Amino acid sequence: MVESRKVEDLHLRNLTKRFGDFVAVDDLTLTIPAGSFFALLGPSGCGKTTTLRMVAGLEDPSEGSISIGEQDVTGLRAFKRPVNTVFQSYALFPHLDIFENVAFGLRRRGVKDIKPAVEAMLELVELTPMARRKPKQLSGGQQQRVAVARALINEPEVLLLDEPLGALDLKLRRQMQIELKRIQMEVGTTFVHVTHDQEEAMTMADTVAVMNEGRIEQMGAPADIYELPETVFVARFLGQSNLFAGRRESSGSDSVTVAAHGQQFTIPNSRNNAPGGDVIVGVRPEKMTIVDAGDPIPDAHDRIAGRVVDVSYTGVSTQYLVKTSWGEEISVFEQNDVVGDQSAVGDSVEVHWARDHAFGLDGTGTSADDVESAMPVV
Repeated sequence: MVESRKVEDLHLRNLTKRFGDFVAVDDLTLTIPAGSFFALLGPSGCGKTTTLRMVAGLEDPSEGSISIGEQDVTGLRAFKRPVNTVFQSYALFPHLDIFENVAFGLRRRGVKDIKPAVEAMLELVELTPMARRKPKQLSGGQQQRVAVARALINEPEVLLLDEPLGALDLKLRRQMQIELKRIQMEVGTTFVHVTHDQEEAMTMADTVAVMNEGRIEQMGAPADIYELPETVFVARFLGQSNLFAGRRESSGSDSVTVAAHGQQFTIPNSRNNAPGGDVIVGVRPEKMTIVDAGDPIPDAHDRIAGRVVDVSYTGVSTQYLVKTSWGEEISVFEQNDVVGDQSAVGDSVEVHWARDHAFGLDGTGTSADDVESAMPVV
């Protein structure tokens, strides 16, 4: 069994990377706690992979520094850093068996008695029976575990994972999400995972940093970011959100009232991130309930009338598109608790939600059209 060992925090200070006039990473300051599973999440071009490559020593920063504990590694070449990287392509040696692939780093460093370490690492990734097979004889998920074992056997302070599950099918990806989290918890090494896949980030990471245009928009525990996004970008990128641009109408001790599209919506003060009068009301689709027009609505719920324009049955839930009176289409996800209890395309309905589930975002300088078109490109 591989034993956990002491690791140090990873510090990025004022890290900037320019490619000509393009700023890929913009003055990024961040501390990644030792022994954590940290995810950099964002769309293509947001700077997450460039950040990882600078930590790995594969790109030189234009400005700023990188340190692990008290050791400044900014000027060190990649092979001298206490960092290893696992890539999406695995990069295994096809002519070597699994044992020798894992042992490669130790042999290169001249370690004599490699067998106990290799066997312990194969046990960690649950591949002991496969030790003498070649990579092509393994599944994609097994090959990925070999790549992780080969990186971890060198005892890096930080393991970097660059879109590690992108080449796997959906079922294998979900299995590997669980496996990677198990391995990280067992060895205690700091994992930094770069991905554009929100499910991967939320399933595995202790902390998620959502990146956009070279900066971190929001960082925190996955549940906290999902339940209470702070910007339109985060609300749109991490899951789906229905957003309505409006104006603050009144403020109370516990909540604010927002006027939007001729209606009033209520947001708890504790869930409102809009400091001024322009407020974007947000509600996640699964927090909404759809009922026939005229059906009773619970107290302390807000509502919107509309017409169903699309119905998608996904097994666990049914996903509705409802066109509102002002022409916007909103999404509603409902659990399939009752067989056959579904609305149909063309039905007049009301969508309602508990006010405690709404959140408020800063709408300064943002029009209703801007909100509706704010979906980031992955």
